[in-house]
Amino acid sequence: MGEVNTFCANRSVKFMLAIAAREGPRLSEPRIPPRPSADWDEQVRDALTALRSPGNARRPGEPRPASRPPSNIVGIFSQHPALAKAFFAFNSHVFHSTLSDRDRELATVRITWLRRAEYEWTQHVRMAKNTGLSDEEVDAIMAGPDSPVWGPRDAALLRSVDEIAADRYVSDDTWKGLAEHFDRQQLMDLMFTVGCYDLLAMAFSNFGLELDPGMTGFPPENG
Repeated sequence: MGEVNTFCANRSVKFMLAIAAREGPRLSEPRIPPRPSADWDEQVRDALTALRSPGNARRPGEPRPASRPPSNIVGIFSQHPALAKAFFAFNSHVFHSTLSDRDRELATVRITWLRRAEYEWTQHVRMAKNTGLSDEEVDAIMAGPDSPVWGPRDAALLRSVDEIAADRYVSDDTWKGLAEHFDRQQLMDLMFTVGCYDLLAMAFSNFGLELDPGMTGFPPENG
């Protein structure tokens, strides 16, 4: 049994390294561009009320502050208000789930790195640091679960992300390691958190989401 698990783990690690080393295809221009905020109608503004970012005490349905500058990601969602409202409600649960902010960002930064989702990676590196993760730990997220920075708990969480990305399945050994530290609701929230940002990575890669002005994306290959 151990030999099989080792083989699966090695296969997944090699698969993930290949993904992380590969730059995804770049579109010459967005297929679905952001909708200018000047064109947002009541449906868009209503959809935005469903989204609550981490640390936001605003209740669902309450209006967002008008002073917040529009982003490309919100601009793309504004092209489809009904979809935006439904997804924002789910994303708000992910932001306020049973996982700690730190655990959520460990998982999110890892899956967005593996999927080469530069926009979301950039956003969530900032959010990860706001939860208390150090520069060394953020670098170790990119290195993966075998980095010496991680203890058994964090390593199990990151390994589960790698296995989901590779096979859409968490191995029994990794699940047992997770279950030593997370209860059932947390395990469910972890799976849906990884799935949420895996989905966003796929969608926005196809839409051609571009970084907002002033955003700094992935570090240089040899940086």
